Amino acid sequence: MAEKRDYYEVLGVDKTADDAALKKAFRQLAKKYHPDMNPGDKDAEQKFKEVQEAYAVLSDADKRRQYDQFGHAAFEGGAGGAGGFDFSGMDMGDIFSDLFGDFFGGGRRGADANAPRKGANLRASVRITFEESISGCEKELEIVLKDACKTCHGTGAKPGTSPETCAKCGGKGKVMYTQQSLFGMMQNVQTCPECNGSGKVIKEKCSSCRGSGYIASKKRIKVSVPAGIDSGQSVRIREKGEPGRNGGPRGDLLVEVIVSRHPIFQRQDMNIYSTAPISYAQAALGGEVRINTVDGDILYEVKPGTQTDTRIRLKGKGVPSLRSKAVRGDHYVTLVVQVPTGLNEAAKEALRKFDAETGNSLNAQGKPPEKEKHRKKSFKEKIKESLEDL
Repeated sequence: MAEKRDYYEVLGVDKTADDAALKKAFRQLAKKYHPDMNPGDKDAEQKFKEVQEAYAVLSDADKRRQYDQFGHAAFEGGAGGAGGFDFSGMDMGDIFSDLFGDFFGGGRRGADANAPRKGANLRASVRITFEESISGCEKELEIVLKDACKTCHGTGAKPGTSPETCAKCGGKGKVMYTQQSLFGMMQNVQTCPECNGSGKVIKEKCSSCRGSGYIASKKRIKVSVPAGIDSGQSVRIREKGEPGRNGGPRGDLLVEVIVSRHPIFQRQDMNIYSTAPISYAQAALGGEVRINTVDGDILYEVKPGTQTDTRIRLKGKGVPSLRSKAVRGDHYVTLVVQVPTGLNEAAKEALRKFDAETGNSLNAQGKPPEKEKHRKKSFKEKIKESLEDL
């Protein structure tokens, strides 16, 4: 069996290190070598066990004093654990709660299960029209909200009684399990199954709320949808979510906005895109055309000779900024020349005359190419013509 390393060396601290330095070193090394972050890495698992053992000894004043005097020999012959060290008496719940709270994105969580906590957020959705997304609007939602029970005032206990401290976790809201593994004794911190992490248990439940402390009811909530909001964005309504715990604030209500599609307009960022038809005469001669915008119809002066798919820009006719209604995007309109259909004879004749004056394109296909007129005759053609003349 390999000789054990010095515990101070394992944690990378001096022998004069205080509790804060020990805890800091342990947190850093435990994060680095934890098996969940190094799946299949046996060396990392062994180092994690070694770090855990070193901290378990040095963080305990009595065991640290024994170790400083006798070294590893102070714990030889103990029950369980690597090298005879027993982890079962160590309370490392707080340090692991802090460690894994930071590690897995839960933030640093204190050991006090009775500390005020903000309630969970609620989510809902509302559908609005394209025009409403441009101008903003007011909507009303019907949602189920929880409020403190008026009978027990939110305690969940029968009137005249109070919640009691959980005997299983001692009011901490979490319990530590120690179990034997291939790498020695491992400790896991979990939410207490008796009190579900609250640190309190209710012996006699309130008959009105059945021990939950809350009564659910339907309520109508007004939602102010700002101008310029896009589909998929959410409006946050403060403190309209789940009630907080232990006097903490309510969560928020997050309302996702769904914008219905428009038959003409399409949005991209703060700009709007659409198409507008113009007649052949308007395209050729120019003139005013009527164009639909989110602000209503406008008249636009088309230049003579405008080609189909010409794009024009209507400045400031797009989507307003969420920060300021005075700031708006633009509206881009693609002009599409409409080919006339259902012409009567007079109109057809007028078009033929027009075509004759502007290039005679209707008869151009029937004329032989100029190069065909002046094509040189081949030798065989010349012989054939000579024989025909005889």
